[in-house]
Amino acid sequence: MSRVKQITITEAESDQRLDKWFKARFPGVTHGQLEKFLRKGEIRVDKKRARSKDRLEAGQVVRVPPLDDEAMVAKKQGAKQEKDKSRLSESDVAEIRSMILHMDDDVIVLNKPAGIPVQGGSKQVRHIDGLLDGLRFDYAERPKLTHRLDKDTSGVLVIGRTRKAAKHLTEAFKRRSTRKIYWALVAGVPRPHQATVSYNLTKVVTSAGEKVIVDRNGQTAISDYSVVSVAGTKAAWLALKPLTGRTHQLRVHCAAIETPIVGDGKYGGSAAFLEGVISKNMHLHAREITISHPKGGDLTVTAPLGQHMAATWKLLGFHENDYEDPFEEMGI
Repeated sequence: MSRVKQITITEAESDQRLDKWFKARFPGVTHGQLEKFLRKGEIRVDKKRARSKDRLEAGQVVRVPPLDDEAMVAKKQGAKQEKDKSRLSESDVAEIRSMILHMDDDVIVLNKPAGIPVQGGSKQVRHIDGLLDGLRFDYAERPKLTHRLDKDTSGVLVIGRTRKAAKHLTEAFKRRSTRKIYWALVAGVPRPHQATVSYNLTKVVTSAGEKVIVDRNGQTAISDYSVVSVAGTKAAWLALKPLTGRTHQLRVHCAAIETPIVGDGKYGGSAAFLEGVISKNMHLHAREITISHPKGGDLTVTAPLGQHMAATWKLLGFHENDYEDPFEEMGI
């Protein structure tokens, strides 16, 4: 049996739930055992009784009761498993680091390529979350995701380098104080050339899987768009500014105004694919983000187009440098 421990919470461990912190420190202790310790008052925070859902703050002291040898061994095994799990090949590390657009003490911003998911899921073995250990550099903490992009959407993806920074960034997204600009190629040319789209959306389950549909009783979803350039009447380069953050919002809104995003067969059907040599991959790119920085002020980062969209822009005679923010002119 171990002795009673008095463990001081570090800055890196702050804002964790007590049960999550305890599981990370002592993975051999079951949730049932933890709850029993808490009910009996054997686990205390700053000498006071605590609950598993209580959030810890830096400087607080957690009393840990004597634990049996099995729990202590499990702790070592858990640490080894975490270490083994975090090992990446040199090519993995080089790949994730090649995506870096911006890095400071608190934030890393990546240019996520199209085709790689942000997180794992059904049949998804390789994803950004699984590569984040390659962005530790000299930090003890593992970087953390703060928002998501669809698998087939490229562009700016914001990562928190510490738990504290990630919390600040995540809250900025929740407050909707973050300004995001997307670029898309759509099939056809929307009329008018500038407008606000406001269609409520609902997620439904179909025989083909989950899908988002327009539903007047659904969640509010609002997007601004502006035509930047056109290729005759067959396609248009759009700048898009989502004012809400619903799943697949821009994709559904573009399809709803009868100009689906090129390559987005899920929402645009056959109309989303252009004839000729234009790539059939989805043409949606998170171009720019402005977000509150954990150290104060705003951070703005811009992502250049990925390979297939850059090839389409060249083919259609569009030039990235010709872009001027249309939403500033619109006063939004």
